[in-house]
Amino acid sequence: MTDKEQYKVHQEPYYQAQGKEVQLYEAAYRNRLPVMVKGPTGCGKSRFVEYMAWKLNKPLITVACNEDMTASDLVGRYLLEANGTRWLDGPLTTAARIGAICYLDEIVEARQDTTVVIHPLTDHRRTLPLDKKGELVTAHPDFQLVISYNPGYQSLMKDLKQSTKQRFTAFDFDYPEAELETTILAKETGLDPAVAAKLVKIGQTARNLKGHGLDEGISTRLLVYAATLIKDGVEPREACYMALVRPITDDADIRETLDHAIDATFV
Repeated sequence: MTDKEQYKVHQEPYYQAQGKEVQLYEAAYRNRLPVMVKGPTGCGKSRFVEYMAWKLNKPLITVACNEDMTASDLVGRYLLEANGTRWLDGPLTTAARIGAICYLDEIVEARQDTTVVIHPLTDHRRTLPLDKKGELVTAHPDFQLVISYNPGYQSLMKDLKQSTKQRFTAFDFDYPEAELETTILAKETGLDPAVAAKLVKIGQTARNLKGHGLDEGISTRLLVYAATLIKDGVEPREACYMALVRPITDDADIRETLDHAIDATFV
């Protein structure tokens, strides 16, 4: 199996477009422009990137960023073996070599001194210096860099530098409108649309509490979890308590409010 086959998205991921994002992404890819995808947790950012990689028939390498991630984790490092040392490419270097789409998920979680390594890949140079190896990698013509993050978690300590932001084109994602989100739940899980609509109603109730006791509303991802449980035979209220309320808050008053909304919806 080649590297491209290893990272290929073989099956079509289900994705329901909210606007012209598919056509706009295709235009960005044709011109190999870097892409930034912004939006709340669980709204479909990663699914969108997976779908576009499948649609464009390009390999996809995904990196879940975290605060302990170093530049070496992205570009590569020397490994000590019995017979000496061996260089191992990191995911960013691998993507640049084989012409994959490299997706850095939740980029703001990484340290700023780590993210600067992407700069030469996101302008006219399209190169990646491997300082430890003394090599300058020229990106494959098919290579594209995509990053994502949740603007709701921005702070002075966790935000991208302007020098990084202004290297990307960008999409703003949000939770779908009620009718579209109902369609997504029904198609994703096979749940009856009438029941899916009730889940969406609960989700919208929770999202209205954002900033009033909740840091983040119920995501489309959690609604899919609840729908999956109901489809499997779990009683709807129990499925909602488990998938929609308990994961997002430990506040007793907020839980009581959301539980009451669930009880009123699934009488």
